[in-house]
Amino acid sequence: MDERPLVSHISDTARWVAAYRAGESERPDALFHDPYARRLAGAVGQAIVDGIPGGQSTSWPMVARTVLMDEIILRVIEEGVDTVVNLAAGLDTRPWRLDLPNALRWIEVDLPDLMEWKQRQLLDVTPRCQLTQLVADLADAGARRQALDQATVGARKALVITEGLLVYLESDQVARLARDLAAQSAVQLWLTDLASPGLLKFLERSWGPTLKAGNAPFKFAPPEGTTFFEPLGWQELEWRSMFHESIRIGRHMRFARVFAFLNSFAPARKREEFFRYSGVTLLRRQAED
Repeated sequence: MDERPLVSHISDTARWVAAYRAGESERPDALFHDPYARRLAGAVGQAIVDGIPGGQSTSWPMVARTVLMDEIILRVIEEGVDTVVNLAAGLDTRPWRLDLPNALRWIEVDLPDLMEWKQRQLLDVTPRCQLTQLVADLADAGARRQALDQATVGARKALVITEGLLVYLESDQVARLARDLAAQSAVQLWLTDLASPGLLKFLERSWGPTLKAGNAPFKFAPPEGTTFFEPLGWQELEWRSMFHESIRIGRHMRFARVFAFLNSFAPARKREEFFRYSGVTLLRRQAED
């Protein structure tokens, strides 16, 4: 009998990330506490961490991404965001684990199988805000627009999150999503992570075969970085370098401080490339002319 591949469907990547959140939460010096991550990750999520090349030693970017997005989400809610729309929400547990205003509207959108698994695992937990879960295939343009229309009804200032989503899409798919978001007047902010071509080339050598076997290859890494979004109605408001922020929070790769020191002597262009290698960005909807 053939063994099950480590990643057999793109939804398995959500279990993989949940396993990283569980590992961080179980540390005595945890940067965040996700008490639901272990049950959501299940055996599949831990098997990916244990089996994928470098899986045990490369938790730091996933942990850093979680910390950075937590910080930004909480800040923009304090600044007036009244609705959060999490597209391809996966096994994210922020509505249950973050200290959120009870009146905040939080809408999750994802595929039915993953949503059903998550609902079963969290039956005994009450979210801290007004949670709505929508089932939709975001690759279907009609279903995506319908979900966005439904999610933003009554919203005055909405934040959209696409954590861990864009990298699995083609450039034209990202462009269509960006236009659909810009068409929603209530959507003022867009929080996402972004990879560079250099990072994708590196990951192709390590995680590439495993992800391709599960029909979940990494694809999107625009050479122009966040300026890719400018003709589509979005501009960069904030950029957080995954590498530099990982040092700040104390979850980084081996010899990170040495690399950072050596990079400080590089030409300005190289330093900027390094800063933009991988990160989290907050985009702002451009004002209409």
